[in-house]
Amino acid sequence: MTDSQEIQSKRSASRPAQAAWCLFDWANQGYPTVIETFIFATFFTQAVAASPTEGTALWGYTLSVAGVLIVVLSPILGAISDEGGRRKPWLLFFSFCCVSACALLWFTQPDPSWVVWALIFFGISATTFEFTQIFYNAMLSDLVPMHRIGRLSGFGWAAGYAGGLTVLSLILLLFVQPETPWLGLDKENGEHVRISALIVAGWWILFSLPLFMLVPDQPSRHLPLRQAATQGIRTLVDTLRNIRHYSNVARFLVARMIYNDGLNTLFAFGAIYAAGTFGMEFQEILLFGIVLNISAGVGALAFGLIDEYIGSKRIIMLSLIALIIIGILLILTTSVTLFWGLGVAIGCFFGPVQSASRAMMAQISPRGLEARMFGLYSLSGKAIAFVGPAILGLVTDVFDSQRAGMATIAVFFLVGLVVLAGVKDPRRPPLEK
Repeated sequence: MTDSQEIQSKRSASRPAQAAWCLFDWANQGYPTVIETFIFATFFTQAVAASPTEGTALWGYTLSVAGVLIVVLSPILGAISDEGGRRKPWLLFFSFCCVSACALLWFTQPDPSWVVWALIFFGISATTFEFTQIFYNAMLSDLVPMHRIGRLSGFGWAAGYAGGLTVLSLILLLFVQPETPWLGLDKENGEHVRISALIVAGWWILFSLPLFMLVPDQPSRHLPLRQAATQGIRTLVDTLRNIRHYSNVARFLVARMIYNDGLNTLFAFGAIYAAGTFGMEFQEILLFGIVLNISAGVGALAFGLIDEYIGSKRIIMLSLIALIIIGILLILTTSVTLFWGLGVAIGCFFGPVQSASRAMMAQISPRGLEARMFGLYSLSGKAIAFVGPAILGLVTDVFDSQRAGMATIAVFFLVGLVVLAGVKDPRRPPLEK
């Protein structure tokens, strides 16, 4: 065993600290589930914007602007954090920004005059949510030995899926679906939907507290912010100039950039495909989304348990192969029942790709550069996010077929798989007996 491996094999936080780290996933995943995807996004397009078409376009434009800010700023913020040492202050600051902006969405009235208000605070919350992930993910390699990183990442992803679904279910059961919403909220004014912003914000605050109290942080290097920023940007530029010295990390980020675009496109267009090709109604699509998220959480948990035996890279590759095969079957089938079964199967491999990717990034990141590398990791998740939807839309239009458009997603998985095959698996210490 090398010296670096020996250090990593001994590095481990307490079990409560590890559980508190996973609980942060439980705390924050209500935001993408409820605000970005299911409830508030629908409220904005259907009730706030002048028309659903205009609302969809404005929502998409806002996400695009947020994506550009994330691509530009994520590596810089990660580099500054590495120079300063600590992660928690950054995580706390951007959590506060995201939670505050999310809570302010409560004031959005179902009237076009509130479009600008909604988009400003949605844009702020969407951007700062991604920034929190840089510092949260960078903590991972400090909590457990290298060979257990995949397990902890899997537990975190599973907790995230469960947390997001729990918040979604509570909002639906208590406020959205009942004729008389809990707390007597005014349906005419959209209060039964707008309350989702306050619940998501409160949920985040409540369940993120254990992380800030229990999870250890790296020691501060006592650098003034300006000096840390100057040095961080300088070292980031130096890192990019000498990327050949981090060729394994660079290859992995390219692979992840490609197959993650396939995952994002699948997530964005899955409901559209279900409605257009199989005629599913909104309630059925919502149920399908819940079942899909449950299977993804189970998959992340199950594969996390075996990560230390087969490695994160193999989990990603096996999952991508499964997604290609199942995806082809989904495109070919005309049976709604089979579509449901294959959809559940896709979820079982959707989650592991995400959790194992995070684990592998933590494993191959040079010691002391974790936040910087996870900044680049965030960049890789957004850099070509427009490509998948654009190609899917073009192919759908040319062939006048949703099935043809959805088939392009498998190409992203295949190309990402080929690039990933050339990434060196991180050297792992022997399993503890």
